[in-house]
Amino acid sequence: MCRAPRVVLGRCRCPAPGLLHATSKEATLFFLSETAPTSAYSSPARSLGDTGITPLSPSHIVNDTDSSVSEQQSFLVVVAVDFGTTSSGYAYSFTKEPECIHVMRRWEGGDPGVSNQKTPTTILLTPERKFHSFGYAARDFYHDLDPNEAKQWLYLEKFKMKLHTTGDLTMDTDLTAANGKKVKALEIFAYALQYFKEQALKELSDQAGSEFENSDVRWVITVPAIWKQPAKQFMRQAAYQAGLASPENSEQLIIALEPEAASIYCRKLRLHQMIELSGKAAVNGYSGSDTVGAGFTQAKEHIRRNRQSRTFLVENVIGEIWSELEEGDKYVVVDSGGGTVDLTVHQIRLPEGHLKELYKATGGPYGSLGVDYEFEKLLYKIFGEDFIEQFKIKRPAAWVDLMIAFESRKRAAAPDRTNPLNITLPFSFIDYYKKFRGHSVEHALRKSNVDFVKWSSQGMLRMSPDAMNALFKPTIDSIIEHLRDLFQKPEVSTVKFLFLVGGFAEAPLLQQAVQAAFGDQCRIIIPQDVGLTILKGAVLFGLDPAVIKVRRSPLTYGVGVLNRYVEGKHPPEKLLVKDGTRWCTDVFDKFISADQSVALGELVKRSYTPAKPSQLVIVINIYSSEHDNVSFITDPGVKKCGTLRLDLTGTSGTAVPARREIQTLMQFGDTEIKATAIDIATSKSVKVGIDFLNY
Repeated sequence: MCRAPRVVLGRCRCPAPGLLHATSKEATLFFLSETAPTSAYSSPARSLGDTGITPLSPSHIVNDTDSSVSEQQSFLVVVAVDFGTTSSGYAYSFTKEPECIHVMRRWEGGDPGVSNQKTPTTILLTPERKFHSFGYAARDFYHDLDPNEAKQWLYLEKFKMKLHTTGDLTMDTDLTAANGKKVKALEIFAYALQYFKEQALKELSDQAGSEFENSDVRWVITVPAIWKQPAKQFMRQAAYQAGLASPENSEQLIIALEPEAASIYCRKLRLHQMIELSGKAAVNGYSGSDTVGAGFTQAKEHIRRNRQSRTFLVENVIGEIWSELEEGDKYVVVDSGGGTVDLTVHQIRLPEGHLKELYKATGGPYGSLGVDYEFEKLLYKIFGEDFIEQFKIKRPAAWVDLMIAFESRKRAAAPDRTNPLNITLPFSFIDYYKKFRGHSVEHALRKSNVDFVKWSSQGMLRMSPDAMNALFKPTIDSIIEHLRDLFQKPEVSTVKFLFLVGGFAEAPLLQQAVQAAFGDQCRIIIPQDVGLTILKGAVLFGLDPAVIKVRRSPLTYGVGVLNRYVEGKHPPEKLLVKDGTRWCTDVFDKFISADQSVALGELVKRSYTPAKPSQLVIVINIYSSEHDNVSFITDPGVKKCGTLRLDLTGTSGTAVPARREIQTLMQFGDTEIKATAIDIATSKSVKVGIDFLNY
């Protein structure tokens, strides 16, 4: 038996036992001795202490009757934070006025011709590593620093992608600032979320005329659906550190999946709020025969005229497009952001119009950052990779300026553009290049043989429209290819609509490519305020979290068990003999399979009984895998992601049934998963969130 194990957030620090097989009448739980190996990849039952528990009943599924919607009534307002790779923002709605969604105050600063309803996801720390500023304020302050002084400050941008690209993400994962210094990722994400918390509470307090308490707010944070579970959990931990919510009051924070949020908002679209690329009839005075660029320019004009109004009215009725959908109709949401592209397939369930996730989210790192990387590669080709990498370190603020200049010209790219795009090179780039190479930037351009980029005497790179379009091509090709693969799936056949949302959906080049590839298969719809679609949908999701009724499980979940050893069926190395009984160790007992449909609030519930009345503790280890065909917890890719430790003491003097019941429940269907163990005799229970960062 473990000796006084230390428990941290419900996790037992003692060596980890396996659990019984829920449907095996002969299965038993054993505890490890102190000397047993603790790795999930070593046998958890090689060194045994006391016997554990046996099943009381086979597993079954029950529906949770506690609706999360009722919890929301205690919140006065829902605030959603769209934490993007390139830009971020927040919006809110009072629960008594759910039809009004307010987008945050206008930001100071901003770039000419670029809507500033969101702010760049940039953060600046002082040389002492304390938070200084976020967004445009961070960018402008950093820009104005003396170049030598700037090297001491920590400036970070586009850091959200680190959560997607880091395979072994932990609470200690680092980010690298523009000056090359390392800083803890959790700290940076917490600073950013704390900034949004303070901004939102200040705006709400100003509106209310009195101090607005954080306890009155339900927070919603958006994440890509294709993120792996550790990244989603990381965002929750950062929010706890920022003070948005706490582990004890976890319901105050909802993690929303970006394409789901977009899907919820698209349900409300009226004809005047969207552009149909594939429409034959005129929509908003724009017909399908017009160019994509012209149609979207008109939409952007509409947004510009209405930009002063930050309140969006969302009608309770279903939008006209949605009213055409029937029971079982399918549609695809393509969420094209700065870092990733998320593809989600939903199906309508009537009469309420609830949504069912039909095919698990797919996608990849095909956001607009890909265009930036292509530009960087072009600079490598012209000026040399050694120079560009050195310039980034030696003149970090000037590198940021160069990428800002590129960003504004990138937004001007269009299929029908004929005149060149000019990108201003910072003076320090020109000066540093001459010192580094001993010749001019103009000389480098001539020597590079890149004939579609010219040098202007005004200090600018002149790119032909074809050159700019070529920078988009690899990223757009990846998106189209991924969509083609998706459309081959049987679940995705007969899709009626494709909703193109997210910041990158503003790019006419992407719109044209999607229209050319899929316009004859389904109707392609773009909301007019496409960059705010996810933000507004996230508010609606916070007001009614039960709108998504069925999801696909991204992983297989189960527990480690011992089963009766069967000769010929089980591997010899898994054989364990205890008190004359032959056991097979390390068996993965599956609760739910990857890609399995699970309803909101669905519970898998199992009952066990301790094999010995003297047993004082039960520890249940939970494992996950991306694969469906998992046999043992030692299989490749299987990871421990949770531990339930239930104390069985405290029953002296009370009548304990001869067969004491221990219930184990795992709740699925939400964006996050929870597990519970209950001792029926004492009503003691222990809960744990599935944890991918601390095991």
